[in-house]
Amino acid sequence: MWVLGAHLGGAVGALISFGLLGFVAPLVAYLARGNQSPTVRAHAQAALNFQITWSLIAFVLLFLGWCLLFLPNIAVVVMQIVFGIIAALRANEGRHYRYPMSASLIK
Repeated sequence: MWVLGAHLGGAVGALISFGLLGFVAPLVAYLARGNQSPTVRAHAQAALNFQITWSLIAFVLLFLGWCLLFLPNIAVVVMQIVFGIIAALRANEGRHYRYPMSASLIK
């Protein structure tokens, strides 16, 4: 449950915050159960790295997007949602998902 929450929560957080708060659910999973379960830690860490990376990009694009009608930011939010759902599906199958274009910020 915590594994799916980390991935799907990131996607939902990105959706409701226009890409800025996708990192909150993975952070909660990481802090709540990361020390108790290596599986939760690995999935939450991957989701957290991905969501932080793209939340920072979304933040920058929001400011730059005023001129471009937010089109770049919309693409970022869609990416966060799509890859979050894909990761949740893989986690539900018992597999680890490696997010594309994700910086390793949390180790």
